[in-house]
Amino acid sequence: MDLGDAKDLSRALSDLMSEAHHVLEEAREPAELVVRVTGHLGCDFRHVVSVTETFPNWEHANLQRGADAYLARYSPRAEWFGIAGQGREHDDYVNMLAGAARGYERYEIGAVDYGTAPIGPEATTEVVTLGLVLTRSPGGSPVVVGLRGPQEHGPRQSQVTVLAAERREAVAVRDEIGALMREHDVYRGQVLSFAWSEHRGNDLVTFLPRPDMAADQVVLPEGVLETIERHVVGIGELAVRLREHGQHLKRGLLLHGPPGTGKTHTVRYLMGRMDGCTVIVMTGSAIRFVSQAAGLARRLQPAVIVLEDVDLVAMDRSFTQEGNPLLFALLDAMDGVGADSDVAFVLTTNRAGVLERALADRPGRVDLAVEIPKPDAAGRAALLRLYARDLRLEADPDPVVARTEGATASFFKELLRRAVLVALRGGAGGDGAGQAVSALTDAHLGAALEEMLGERESLTRALLGSGEHDPEDGPPMPPGGMVPGAVGPGPYDDGAVIGYADYGP
Repeated sequence: MDLGDAKDLSRALSDLMSEAHHVLEEAREPAELVVRVTGHLGCDFRHVVSVTETFPNWEHANLQRGADAYLARYSPRAEWFGIAGQGREHDDYVNMLAGAARGYERYEIGAVDYGTAPIGPEATTEVVTLGLVLTRSPGGSPVVVGLRGPQEHGPRQSQVTVLAAERREAVAVRDEIGALMREHDVYRGQVLSFAWSEHRGNDLVTFLPRPDMAADQVVLPEGVLETIERHVVGIGELAVRLREHGQHLKRGLLLHGPPGTGKTHTVRYLMGRMDGCTVIVMTGSAIRFVSQAAGLARRLQPAVIVLEDVDLVAMDRSFTQEGNPLLFALLDAMDGVGADSDVAFVLTTNRAGVLERALADRPGRVDLAVEIPKPDAAGRAALLRLYARDLRLEADPDPVVARTEGATASFFKELLRRAVLVALRGGAGGDGAGQAVSALTDAHLGAALEEMLGERESLTRALLGSGEHDPEDGPPMPPGGMVPGAVGPGPYDDGAVIGYADYGP
């Protein structure tokens, strides 16, 4: 056989194989998956339009809620179906249709993949992690909606995909599902944390229980708590009227003072006081997500963003030659929330003297500064009564008060716990080991106090905030509690408010 004959034979064999493949393609029955999707859409799989939107994984519950609300509106009897086949975790829905149609992959109709997503501190909901449903667009055209959750070894995100014969119909479905997500947002009115927690945690946003605390559990001088409430709560209660008068709603509160005096406890009271308001708590390294938190607060207003130990990221730029990227992220986030947004920033710090002065440069950053100092004698007596809880306090509080000058609320909380332990162990005139404690006596309190004031407890006292001022914490606060140029007086007083609070349960 010469070269020409070999070329002719090769072309003939190629044509034969192509014709055979075409005949087999025509004779092969289409996959059930393709028939179900294209039969509903009324077009060949090659003409199917796909519109996809991707969300952070912590939005999966909202995505499911949006899809459920959409189906309830346009096709309440529709049922989800899944896709079976190796490699489905790596392919999008259009590629799976193409693979099934051409016989490259054995994708078939299968069971829906489900997962769970948190919707509260102790509640979860079922979510579709891979599934499709046949429905219709708002205009009545047939469409297919698909949901996907995070895949193994893939990005931590969730997706909605809309398949349709016309792009405008797919876009309309996607947009309405997005609007319904916001309408049925699981985060609205919740207490959230941008950090890990044992309360149904996930990758970023975590639900926390809302504190339940009465005003009498916050020990403050007369009028101080009311001033704080007016600034954080009261402005929100007058939001409509303030907008009518062209006034901004965004505001900032700074609680500053030594460690252990009760700044966090005061914040917890505000969280419980603002029932129905979304609260986002950020501590430590989670503050790097402040931009996302600000966007979420704006979406879920009325909202409060709590930034604990803000000095970790908002230290004055003069303290660091290279600057602080997180400081700029914080300032941008605070400015990015519109002035007419009902959003409050509540900041706490043990070191007000090192804070960036720019925090007070614009309205809505920090409008009111409140010092939470160590309690005076009346406050220390009140803390003894508070932490005794349901126990009768048969001890004379005066000796304890006299010996605890400079002690913090945290110190008193630990003191009362140790007094109860003394009573439970049957020491110092207790009722006997293992027996219930109904009252605390001078002996119980005296034994606990001697233990805590002992030389070996000096580190404990320092950790509970009962030590002297540390020069590394920045300059001491000047009279009146104000840092010149860093924070200004609030709208309800002539200067900073000085008060103290205790940590609660």
